[in-house]
Amino acid sequence: MNEKNKNYTSLSFFQKFNDYTGRVVNGVEVSILVFCVAALGILLIANVFARTFFESIYFAEEISKFLVMLITFTGVSYGVRKARHIRMGAFLDAMPPKMEKIFIIIISLISAIVMGIMCWASYEYLINAMSKGHVTAALRVPKWTFYVIMPIGFGLACIQYVRTIIKNLTEKDPWQSPDQQSEYEDEQIGGV
Repeated sequence: MNEKNKNYTSLSFFQKFNDYTGRVVNGVEVSILVFCVAALGILLIANVFARTFFESIYFAEEISKFLVMLITFTGVSYGVRKARHIRMGAFLDAMPPKMEKIFIIIISLISAIVMGIMCWASYEYLINAMSKGHVTAALRVPKWTFYVIMPIGFGLACIQYVRTIIKNLTEKDPWQSPDQQSEYEDEQIGGV
């Protein structure tokens, strides 16, 4: 057995669950983000070309809005996983590691609850939009299809905060996110 397999078999159930969940969610997030950014770029370039030489693509605006919504709400979860969300870095860096870990757990718990509430509220909004039966102007598809990503994005962010809690409960050192260990970031300001 190689070193990686030995390390994986020595992990607890929660660590294995956290690792597996992270790989699945990472695959979903990255796939959505890569596809949407590529599709948005291609669509906008094609629309500029079509508008310049022919006639504008009539559905480009609606598809662009949808892709931006997908990028935004998937990006929320991705930002949490990579610890690129707003945080009190200087405040946490000044603390001893044990206190930092406690604060990260509390902040992650509150954030997970908020994301869970937002997931539920956006789900209710989606159900309400489905009951209205409105359709988009150009494509004539139900408007609610644009809102499906909202509860999914908030739900994925909630999962990332729960994973951060699990990571901090199962690891010795503090972790800002499931993928980012807490360490002082000494950024260079100014020139080289």
